[in-house]
Amino acid sequence: MRYLFILGIFIGWATPAAAQEQPPNILFVISDDQSFPHASAYGADFVETPAFDRVAREGVLFTNAFVASPGCSPSRAAILTGRYPWQNEEAGTHGSSFPKKFRVLPDLLEEAGYEVGYTGKGWGPGDWEVSGRDRNPAGPAFQEVKLDPPHAYIRNTNYAGNFGAFLEQRSKQAPFYFWMGTSEPHRPFEEGIGEAAGKNPEAVNVPSYLPDTPEVRSDLLDYAVEVEWFDRQLAQALNLLEEKGELENTLIIVTSDNGMAFPRAKANLYEDGIHVPLAVRWGNHIPAGRSISDLVSLVDLMPTMLDAARVAYPGEMAISGRSLMDILVSGKEGVVDSSRKMIFAGRERHSSSRWNNLGYPQRALRTHRYLYIRNFAPQRWPAGSPRRIEKGSTPPMHSGYHDIDSAPTLEEMTENAEHPYFNRYLHLAVGRRPAEELYDIKDDPGCINNLALHPEYGQLTRHFRNKMTELLDETGDPRMSGKGDIWESYPRLRGPMREFPAPEWVLPMDE
Repeated sequence: MRYLFILGIFIGWATPAAAQEQPPNILFVISDDQSFPHASAYGADFVETPAFDRVAREGVLFTNAFVASPGCSPSRAAILTGRYPWQNEEAGTHGSSFPKKFRVLPDLLEEAGYEVGYTGKGWGPGDWEVSGRDRNPAGPAFQEVKLDPPHAYIRNTNYAGNFGAFLEQRSKQAPFYFWMGTSEPHRPFEEGIGEAAGKNPEAVNVPSYLPDTPEVRSDLLDYAVEVEWFDRQLAQALNLLEEKGELENTLIIVTSDNGMAFPRAKANLYEDGIHVPLAVRWGNHIPAGRSISDLVSLVDLMPTMLDAARVAYPGEMAISGRSLMDILVSGKEGVVDSSRKMIFAGRERHSSSRWNNLGYPQRALRTHRYLYIRNFAPQRWPAGSPRRIEKGSTPPMHSGYHDIDSAPTLEEMTENAEHPYFNRYLHLAVGRRPAEELYDIKDDPGCINNLALHPEYGQLTRHFRNKMTELLDETGDPRMSGKGDIWESYPRLRGPMREFPAPEWVLPMDE
């Protein structure tokens, strides 16, 4: 299976002429909780992203890019290491640590002569210091430049301003790598900012797994405003590069860490939890104006950037990602590399949302048409326990579900839980799920109809089960070797800690 490991092998992309040039600068720009297709380059009518559209127009637009995990911390660790979350130990779950033995992209580039830095949200949430690291795995922090946010809950960090400060202090003789990570569109959102900005609720395409109500449409418009704030910061960063004459020799990668913070999206392995925007620009090195439909994972970005920088892969650490450089320089559209038949993703713990701080272990396999999911603990609640303990007492049902960020959409669903219309959507978001799920993404992008429950799909389900088992065995997933309980032992070091009632029954995995 040649898409699994690239062991310390450098495959040069460059032509002899290009090899004489200085390695490119690299600007990596990542939003926080943005689903595909929520950029105007993809045809979304309720959000305008001219800067992202520019990167796509002057470079390459990917339509099938997927994160390795649907939560911030494990997804970002996978990007930084080029490894799946289940290969990254504590860094493969949420809010824990980041073992120092895992080499990260900024360190490798710095060792090769790059000047590196980051602003905004780097790797996190988690505690990198407890692992013996002397800085965030994303690099040295540049956070001093501030601004007055236009809305409540938008961070006061001036991301583009800090990128500018980094550019001012760097040596002009060395290439740079900079991670620009916004905290938007992470919740909470200021309610009503979408409609106040003149956005049209009728332009919203409400996903099939959410109730179509004015409240939900307004919530999605508020999300769009925060996506647009991210895009404005990207635009300013592009302008800075242009002003300094650095734009054409900078590899620019724009994406998100996981899907939008709505029920059944973020923290889920469904389509809107793992499918994200991705656009790449690099002057005349990448033929422009192309749309690529290859299945790619964000674990592919680390080897891609190493290839662009002509830096060897770390020989002591297996890289699971595959460089995208052959696709980027090909000049082709559509499916360029037919060997990319599937991507994989997984999750363990997200928030503190179950008794004993248990997670919800899942793995997913996505092909061009199908999404297969294996749930390793179907007895647990996928969105967290329905109720929590507060000050020694247990509030009523639907006071939990902390794997879903607090939101007007969730509130409307829980407050109307007994109403037949809303109850259907609430069950989709929080109800227990079977051990296996299979969805036809072409006909059912909302992942509503579980084909694994239909006998006529039994052979296809077994095929994907075997493919997943093969991949997880090859990559050393503890869930496949009887050592999956190790995920429950990794401490939660960041974020609130909550109490929950013990389950009605306790199975071996929950002891």
